[in-house]
Amino acid sequence: MRGYSAQNLWRMRQFFETYHDRPKISALLRELSWTHNLLILGKSKREEEREFYLRMACDQKWSSRELERQLAGALFERVVLSPTKLSAPLRELHPDAATVFKDSYLVEFLDLPAEHSEDDLQRGLVEKLKKFLIELGRDFCYVGSQFPIQVGGRDFALDLLFFNRSLNCLVAIELKVVEFEPEHLGKLQFYLEALDRDVKKLHERPSIGVLLCATKNHEVVEYALSRAMSPALVAEYQTRMPDKMLLQAKLHEFYQLAQSEAQPPVLKVSMPPPKKTAKPRKRKR
Repeated sequence: MRGYSAQNLWRMRQFFETYHDRPKISALLRELSWTHNLLILGKSKREEEREFYLRMACDQKWSSRELERQLAGALFERVVLSPTKLSAPLRELHPDAATVFKDSYLVEFLDLPAEHSEDDLQRGLVEKLKKFLIELGRDFCYVGSQFPIQVGGRDFALDLLFFNRSLNCLVAIELKVVEFEPEHLGKLQFYLEALDRDVKKLHERPSIGVLLCATKNHEVVEYALSRAMSPALVAEYQTRMPDKMLLQAKLHEFYQLAQSEAQPPVLKVSMPPPKKTAKPRKRKR
């Protein structure tokens, strides 16, 4: 028999010692390839971090290359340290939205210069649409760019329009290459109202708006969303891979602070819930 080198045997033993007392995630381990499992095992330090990537890789059907990209981009650290902030209407209308959207999106594949315009950002996202859809999530479907909306005899254009199959609703994305300002939400809410009145089909749920900004102040976002009347959220895009070492250091501080307060750290990690397995039907005699 081949493949049982000393290194492989060591990895198999490490794999067993890590997961032998975790029966709840055994199904996830079997869904992924050995390459996927080795990537997660080798680059994740904490138990909840490993479970996060296992669930995300299974739910999003990531290739091993995309999994490696998300690990390098410190997705777990970003989700823990900056959980997605949703408006009250969005939480009420779409309770599962927190597992669908992120607080920040990596678009390093666009190779944008430091100084770029909204047209550059939009053009790049459309040209690299496949990669952007992978970054958004597997249930997003592209509808159009500069989507035309007419209200009161005036013509407007929505930057990007998608449809999310799991939430059964349109998702409008407005792009801003500057820091988030509260007045940006007004235009986005106007577009959502127009979509729900004139574009949304009868069987679809209320539309969601995403304001994708170059940067944002978390406190300003929280204040702006607290009284928002539409299902919306504010996220930021990153044109370069984040400093993973810095994020890991911040996460370590997060754990130390929680331990000093004699409380277990509360990790607000948005990830898909475990899949329910259907119970076998009893045969009629």
